[in-house]
Amino acid sequence: MKWFTHWATALVTLTVLTLYGYSDPYVKQLLRLKSFDVVQQYDAPVVSEDIAFVEIDERAIEKYGQWPWNRSILADTIGKLREAGAGVIVLPILFSEQDRLGGDDALIAQLMNNGVVIAQVGTTQANKNAVPRGVAKIGDPMPWLFEWPGMLGPIEDIGEVADGVGVLNTAPEIDGVVRRLPLLMRVGDEIYPAMAIETIRVAVGDPSYQVKTGEGGIVAMRVPKYQTIQTDGNARIWLRWNKQFPAISLADEEHYSALAGRTIIIGTTAEGIGSIIATPNGEKYSHLLIGTSLQTIINGDNIVRFDYATFVEFIASVIGGLLLILIAVRAPYWLVGASIILLVTTPVYGAYIAFTKHLQLWDWSWFVLVTFVTGFHATFNRFVVEFLEKQKIKKQFAGYASPTVVRLLQENPSLIKDGMKKEVSICFSDLRGFTPLGESFGDDVKGLTKIMNGYMDAITQPILDSDGMVIKYIGDASMHIHNAPIDDPHHPRTAVETGLKMLQAVEKFNEKITAEGRPPVGMGAGINSGLGYLGEMGSTARHSYDVLGDAVSTAARIESKCKEYGCLLLIGENTYEATKDDFFYLKVDELAVKGKTVGIRIYTVIDGMNDQSDRKSKRMHEQMHEAYQAQKFDEAIYICNRLMRHFDGKMQNYYKMWIERCEYMKTQDLPEDWNGVFIATTK
Repeated sequence: MKWFTHWATALVTLTVLTLYGYSDPYVKQLLRLKSFDVVQQYDAPVVSEDIAFVEIDERAIEKYGQWPWNRSILADTIGKLREAGAGVIVLPILFSEQDRLGGDDALIAQLMNNGVVIAQVGTTQANKNAVPRGVAKIGDPMPWLFEWPGMLGPIEDIGEVADGVGVLNTAPEIDGVVRRLPLLMRVGDEIYPAMAIETIRVAVGDPSYQVKTGEGGIVAMRVPKYQTIQTDGNARIWLRWNKQFPAISLADEEHYSALAGRTIIIGTTAEGIGSIIATPNGEKYSHLLIGTSLQTIINGDNIVRFDYATFVEFIASVIGGLLLILIAVRAPYWLVGASIILLVTTPVYGAYIAFTKHLQLWDWSWFVLVTFVTGFHATFNRFVVEFLEKQKIKKQFAGYASPTVVRLLQENPSLIKDGMKKEVSICFSDLRGFTPLGESFGDDVKGLTKIMNGYMDAITQPILDSDGMVIKYIGDASMHIHNAPIDDPHHPRTAVETGLKMLQAVEKFNEKITAEGRPPVGMGAGINSGLGYLGEMGSTARHSYDVLGDAVSTAARIESKCKEYGCLLLIGENTYEATKDDFFYLKVDELAVKGKTVGIRIYTVIDGMNDQSDRKSKRMHEQMHEAYQAQKFDEAIYICNRLMRHFDGKMQNYYKMWIERCEYMKTQDLPEDWNGVFIATTK
């Protein structure tokens, strides 16, 4: 359910972004345009060999006086540029009113058949003296062209003699930045060319244009004597803003000769009269737009934005978001991070390569936004889910496992979430002497509870110190395991060591409570090793980490025999075989626990017994069992009596019980091949 929630919420985010992006809202359009700017800003600059600027700058104002000048000054400049061998001269100035200084005649004389292009402008306030150009049409381009209510052109005398009249208007994008320029515009049924395309028409000497229109808008246009120009559906071209142009001051007449053969654009840069436009590379003077658009056409820098690109980018963003959700659900965090980085950087680099190598514009911004937000959301959700899971594990196991085990479980919850079959060592323990201890408290339940908690703390600490896992507390009994959920290749030895330390902890606990006037308690424990089935078990409403298996039930039955045998710590056969060289063991019995037909050998371990006399005593103990199995019960009784004081008297209760066993067996009619296995009738 947690993973479903994680999936669902991330999918909701992806769905919301997808539905929002489907309508191509302002934000998406703006991001798209900015993504185009980013790749263009890394475009290698190119210095134009075809176009140069003559600028009306501060030095020119200082030389010729206040602007606007007498138009005879501009006429004189045109004449000097022509004498210097300049090509087409572009004068992007609107001569819509007569010169108050009387210079019109000089300008008209200089414009006549002299390869000069002047300006007109689309306007919402006037429609006067416009100079349209003829256009041969394939299809109907009119519905697709940008339209102005009116066009304000030069005065008739100037407009009639100029070789070309081009439109100054731009078509800024939604953020006010000029990235595309319409080559043709309309006012009513008349078509007007932009300055750049009008300059080309004048240069090649054509009288008109040709336009081809398809179902999706304008496909291309051309000046008949010039190459075809691919446009978008609205007759716009994308401008490649990597152009750099030589420029000199209009006042530097002596340098005009250096401009021979170039198209000359006379622009204004003096403070207060220079017109500024916004471009992908920052603010530029408006005459740079004319130069850039003209050079873009001359170079054939046909920047392409495919009609289907927006749809492809939209679908790619959905696929990218889904892919990151899938990765974020289960993959390692390093792979999630690497995938996010890869999916964020690849489209950016791909868009850069597509532009620099093929002049194609692809929007990387929406893909990056969708994949990053979706991937981050999915990853964050996973982090929250795992954090809560870790907190749950900490809460669930903090009192049952060591900090090391808890940390490992938090790092890898599958150790408990995923069931497993594994070799483990199981230990059951039980309190001895609870009745007198409880009676000593009378009605003081709170005091008894405190003492019992102290006992549990005492026997639990050795378990935690050895990185064991407490499975459960049942009243005054406990169950713990080793080698799960974390690995312990020496778990049988660890289990026995922990059992001995638990007995030592009980001794220290007794020192404390007897000093308070309470009767001492004891502990019996049984340890067995074998295959266990581990995992979270229980009902849907309540479950816990547990272990099941034959080895577990055998360990429980072994522990239940501690009191009967008079031993504190009993060890199963499997545990013994794995640790027989590590501890001092004495065989206790060959017992078929209740519910079993096959007997197992059980042992007890005694701490601190390993000198020569202890080994001799152990040999006597083994001889006693050999006599017992050979049905020499009197000999076995004799040896038991001799061993009463051996092993520091820790086995006295066992030998007393064993003597009773021998006396009982003497009364039984045993077969000659009796194997010595005692069949328990109680748990």
